[in-house]
Amino acid sequence: MSQAREDSFRSRLVARDEHALAELVDLVSPWLLGLVQGMLHDQDEAEEVVLEAFRVAWERVQPAPEGERPLVPWLMGIARNRAIDRLRARKRRRRLAERITTVGTAPSTTPPVEPNEAAHPGWHVHTEVHQALAELPADRRQAVQLAYFEGQTHSEIAARLEIPLGTVKTRLRLGLGQLRERLVTIKDWVA
Repeated sequence: MSQAREDSFRSRLVARDEHALAELVDLVSPWLLGLVQGMLHDQDEAEEVVLEAFRVAWERVQPAPEGERPLVPWLMGIARNRAIDRLRARKRRRRLAERITTVGTAPSTTPPVEPNEAAHPGWHVHTEVHQALAELPADRRQAVQLAYFEGQTHSEIAARLEIPLGTVKTRLRLGLGQLRERLVTIKDWVA
């Protein structure tokens, strides 16, 4: 999104322009849904999280001071954090259910349904992102996938990979920097 359009959206949202919110929802929803559905593997829950992210953004949007995070990445961060909250709540419910159920009954496990990417808007952006991910060094790719596709926190990644927390943060920062450089060609496509 161009800086001028970003500034326009932000100032209109701060002024409580509901049309700006509707335009932003139309523009960004496919990416937020793709991100959240990839984490939650549940279409209905993903839609709820995306709506919640827009509600939070509507309530918290402020004029951008110098160096403020751009609007779309800010929205993606909100959606990702809400999805992580949902995943944690699922874990808590699952642990509680396991304590309640009698020994010998196994919980039902159904594999997640992969979305038909071609049937969704932005499928070619999805392809570009996954090609860029494949080009990352294995350690950075693994950290990015765990954080953004499995919804794990930095601490969870560190524990899973058995590496220091600072190493996780470094791998994510470097990996996302490489992705940003590699995906500059699709930057204008989302504007």
